[in-house]
Amino acid sequence: MADFASEFLTTKELADLLHIKERKVYDLAASGAVPCSRATGKLLFPRRAVEAWIDDHSSGIAPTRSNRSGKVFLGSHDPLLEWSLRASGAELATFFDGSLDGLERFGRGEGVATGIHVFEPETGGWNLASVRAEFAAAPVALVEFAWRQRGLIIAPDAVAAYADVTALKGCRVVPRQDSAGSQVLLRYLMAQAGLGRDDVQWGDTARSESDAALAVLEGKADAALGLRAMAQQFRLGFVPLLRERFDILVDRGAWFDPPLQRLFGFCRSNVFLEKARDLAGYDVAGLGNVHFNGG
Repeated sequence: MADFASEFLTTKELADLLHIKERKVYDLAASGAVPCSRATGKLLFPRRAVEAWIDDHSSGIAPTRSNRSGKVFLGSHDPLLEWSLRASGAELATFFDGSLDGLERFGRGEGVATGIHVFEPETGGWNLASVRAEFAAAPVALVEFAWRQRGLIIAPDAVAAYADVTALKGCRVVPRQDSAGSQVLLRYLMAQAGLGRDDVQWGDTARSESDAALAVLEGKADAALGLRAMAQQFRLGFVPLLRERFDILVDRGAWFDPPLQRLFGFCRSNVFLEKARDLAGYDVAGLGNVHFNGG
């Protein structure tokens, strides 16, 4: 019976899966819209056939797929988040290769959560439109982690020479990978300042916030678009440009599993709050605010 139960969904189970009322499930079955069986005298829905039916009627990236089996935290590198994952004992592996990369991998079911900071010029906001475009029907939630100060990281004695982004013309600039939210933002800010790609000298690609700051510290670049926290850590100069919202997109099922519960429980602790205060440029007052609830 256990094997039989795992192969078929009841009317209630399908209603819960689709986030609809049981009455609607009966209507779908009566019209032949959803695969079903009446062999036992009651409605049963073959699990694999239902999953294929959902995929065939879905838009966006794998909206009904569960990410719970992928114990990996994806997306953008954030120093406070990286520290919290270790300090909380969440026991999640990490693969930080940028906001856009994280969204793509999350859509393929490769992780339980992904950190993102994607600027959306149309609204002047962060992350929401990008998530809605791909995960409108998915069982996901977009949860606020922190607001961060971002600006130009430069040598301590060069602050006066960098009033804004226009000062980057002719300078050696640290690029991030194309999938990084900060590189998307840098290209936008340069365009707004009238700078093209060839107006700066690009150095080697930095794949994390710390690597970007380190390139300036080591004299390999004149400037990087980075976080105030990294400028402080490496004792570099900083010219603030904007505040950005760093959010975490989570699989709703995985949210209630021990790893993410442990992480967000830790993020409510005094230890976490003290660390956030020590790292310059962080505002975690809105931590846990839900900005989008899919499905």
